[in-house]
Amino acid sequence: MAKNNWTREELIIAFNLYCKTPFSKINATYKPVKELAPLIGRSDSSLAMKLANFARLDPVLQARGVKGLKGGSKGEEEIWNEFNNNWEQLAFESERILAEYKGQSLEDSTNIIIEDIFEEGKEREALVKVRVNQYFFRSTVLASYNNKCCITGISSTELLVAGHIIPWAADTKNRINPANGLCMNALHDKAFDKGLITVTPDYIIRLSEKLLSTFKNVESEMFFLPYEAKKITLPQKFLPFREFLEYHNSTVFKL
Repeated sequence: MAKNNWTREELIIAFNLYCKTPFSKINATYKPVKELAPLIGRSDSSLAMKLANFARLDPVLQARGVKGLKGGSKGEEEIWNEFNNNWEQLAFESERILAEYKGQSLEDSTNIIIEDIFEEGKEREALVKVRVNQYFFRSTVLASYNNKCCITGISSTELLVAGHIIPWAADTKNRINPANGLCMNALHDKAFDKGLITVTPDYIIRLSEKLLSTFKNVESEMFFLPYEAKKITLPQKFLPFREFLEYHNSTVFKL
């Protein structure tokens, strides 16, 4: 007999999967959909439809004229709003619930390493939470950019980084907010982190004078100059907030 009402836990897990799924892959044949659906007692098509219902709430998709499925529930709106108001707590909560449904430990479910954490008690719990949330942030940011560097288009996940626009230490509230993330290859992420390059609130790449004056060589011409004044490839979901980019331009970027 088909299940009707979705529980809060099921909605949280479904939203977790929505965050970590490229929009173009939201369908009943996508492997993660097929793996999760039986764990929560839903059909593949039912879970895929729920992800599409979440998509209708995404302002980035709305701006592109992509409206998702109509006729979603109030529960989806509540979960969407909860996450957007408290990414730090609910990202971890969704991973914890997902691990329980999988019948796995939290570290196995998220593929995090904890053997090097020697603290005990609350200190250990806090460090585990940080790593779980970092896993969620990376998975969500890479999925939003369809697993491609927003500057170069590199698509090897081993070379990709989910970098923070406002640094981790500077804004605790938005550490896990995917709108505070950019998917870049490791080289350009490092340059962004050091303020040698930036992305303007209009999503245009700028190179710092320090970078241009210091690296007047073949490497600079190959790896940086081709992207000056170019627009980044925008994500399918979780568009970077302009105020976050303004912060990086005014505070981190070295003119």
